[in-house]
Amino acid sequence: MTIEAFGQTAEGETVHRVTIKGGGLTAKIMTWGATLQDLRLDGHASPLTLGFPDFESYPAHSPYFGQTAGRHANRIAGGRFVLDGVAYQLECNERGINHLHGGSAGIAKRVWTLESHGADHAVFSIIDPDGQSGYPGTVKIEARYELRAGGCMAITYTSVTDRPTLVNIAHHSYFTLDDADDILDHELMIAADHYLPVDANQIPTGEIRDVDGTDFDFRDLRAIRRNGPDGQVAYDHNFCLSTERQPVRTIALARSMRSGIAMELRSTEPGLQFYTGFKIQPSVAGLTGKPYPACAGFCLETQSWPDSPNHEGFAGAVLRPGETLVQHTEHVFIQS
Repeated sequence: MTIEAFGQTAEGETVHRVTIKGGGLTAKIMTWGATLQDLRLDGHASPLTLGFPDFESYPAHSPYFGQTAGRHANRIAGGRFVLDGVAYQLECNERGINHLHGGSAGIAKRVWTLESHGADHAVFSIIDPDGQSGYPGTVKIEARYELRAGGCMAITYTSVTDRPTLVNIAHHSYFTLDDADDILDHELMIAADHYLPVDANQIPTGEIRDVDGTDFDFRDLRAIRRNGPDGQVAYDHNFCLSTERQPVRTIALARSMRSGIAMELRSTEPGLQFYTGFKIQPSVAGLTGKPYPACAGFCLETQSWPDSPNHEGFAGAVLRPGETLVQHTEHVFIQS
């Protein structure tokens, strides 16, 4: 385990990077955004996630590479919601239309405190104050990264609040299990019978649609590549695993036949946002030494359902005083 200064924010805060090892994995995590900056598997040369080799590229170019999204990950339509009869207006940081990933100064874009660390784990914390981006209540969030035996990277988010509010924390790594230019030939299984269709602004329509007979049926392992009338299907949708949190269970499996590496995803969460990274377009070099093209990595974001406070029947994100929200996800890498 090592700790090093990795950069400095525009406000003059030092960003540190922690390196932990265990279970055949090596992870480098920044205090900025509690961000997984690099992840490697013993015996596999290329990185398992997208990222940048320097800190300065993150604030300028990162589409949430490895960052911890919140206080509410994903989108809230118009930034508006009603809680206990009170209407709230959040910052609309996505094209002035929607609230996305906690806002322009959300927890993904601030420096966290390194609370504790060891050879195979690191714990970070942050206080999200009352009124931040328009949210009610002060929330304390803890992020624990742990590398376990058998190629397992476990991430646990623990949150408490002093007022009723929304909390939905999500890990936002873009994964790639081989050295190809894109991930479209990766195979994927998602254990979901339904998904959420979205409108032109990527807000759920309110329908909970059966995946049967659609391009969103990943119940059996199949290639991500799927051409529709307009070319490759642009996946950036929530898959409905359950309507509330569950004990940890397997929810997805990704595999590269090119490398022989698979990633099993296990989680407590009721939703899984699958995004193929089709909007990626940074102009600076990534960890591979060159800029990433579209679809260079895929996201499997475990979380509550997007825009849940505005849709009856959606798995919600309300947290109240006296409650402790625990969100746990395991990424298990297997090499054949």
